[in-house]
Amino acid sequence: MEFLSDFFTLFLGKLQSPTLGFLIGGMVVAALNSRLAIPDAIYKFIVFMLLIKVGLSGGIAIRNANLLDMLLPAVFAVITGILIVFIGRYTLAKLPGVKVVDAVATAGLFGAVSGSTLAAGITVLEAEGITYEPWAAALYPFMDIPALVTAIVVASIYVSKQKQKSLSKEEYLSKEESISKQSVTAGGYPSEQEYPTTRQEYLSQQRITASGYPHQEPERVKIWPIVQESLQGSALSALLLGIALGILTQPESVYESFFDPLFRGLLSILMLVMGMEATARLGELRKVGQWYALYAFVGPLLHGFIAFGLGMIAHYATGFSAGGVVLLAVIAASSSDISGPPTLRAGIPSANPSAYIGSSTAVGTPIALAVGIPLFIGLAQALIGG
Repeated sequence: MEFLSDFFTLFLGKLQSPTLGFLIGGMVVAALNSRLAIPDAIYKFIVFMLLIKVGLSGGIAIRNANLLDMLLPAVFAVITGILIVFIGRYTLAKLPGVKVVDAVATAGLFGAVSGSTLAAGITVLEAEGITYEPWAAALYPFMDIPALVTAIVVASIYVSKQKQKSLSKEEYLSKEESISKQSVTAGGYPSEQEYPTTRQEYLSQQRITASGYPHQEPERVKIWPIVQESLQGSALSALLLGIALGILTQPESVYESFFDPLFRGLLSILMLVMGMEATARLGELRKVGQWYALYAFVGPLLHGFIAFGLGMIAHYATGFSAGGVVLLAVIAASSSDISGPPTLRAGIPSANPSAYIGSSTAVGTPIALAVGIPLFIGLAQALIGG
């Protein structure tokens, strides 16, 4: 009982964070139909600045860190990203009225990472004085890219199989129809048809497999274009640029004098924008049904708990900090808001964007920010300590 009491006290305390306050404020302002608007160009600039800052911090830390310390958390990040996609494939996709490609695309977006949610998690940790490995931000691509690649590959395989079944049936039926319409001679056989003398010749001519339909070779899914698309996304590009500059240059002076002081102010504006967008996207969510809303509510917390559990293993095995465990859980709970949607739209064109974007921005992101961050921080403090 003492553990639960401590946990809920810590959890409620985190809900009073100014970062989360701006998110809730944005949702309220939009719900009241306010004309307040933040230009899209400013939103993109703020995201760029935040991710460059996070990347610089991670790059500086990687330059001075023992890379073996990163190995286990990085492996767990990859496992989590892939696992999230398969969870969606075998849960959301099985619900009534949910198309498999829509479910896989949604799971892919929830497996991918939100840079803004990561930045929010870092800010709350710093405000609470909780230590974390600065290189923990570099776990972003280890979860993001595998999740997007897995989602697109799984969806492509499914679509390919469905096409194969459809084409095979059509070809088989058309062949049957053509045989029935062939002219018959006095001998009772088609005039220009050479019949096989053995069953094997017949099967070979008809190309009939054990399933009874002509066999079609499935299209191969190309992995590199998916990875390339992910790497070229604006959010991941900004983060990787920051990491590269942090490793290869000496950016400490500009980091401390320019990027670091602006971080919290810019993040507060970003949270305001995201709160307003979440309310605006509720209309899209209504179009795709209650199952997506349920998944978007439960999914981020489930994914976060999986990553939190793996992070605890890394904590006991390698001394991964409490803040590092929280950040691993936060990026697992997040869903990509910038680079993920265009990557999935290009990779799974048959999926409905309203399904995965609406469920992510309207429910998933607010849950990850307003519930997930304080939840995982409270849990880490109760289990590990600050």
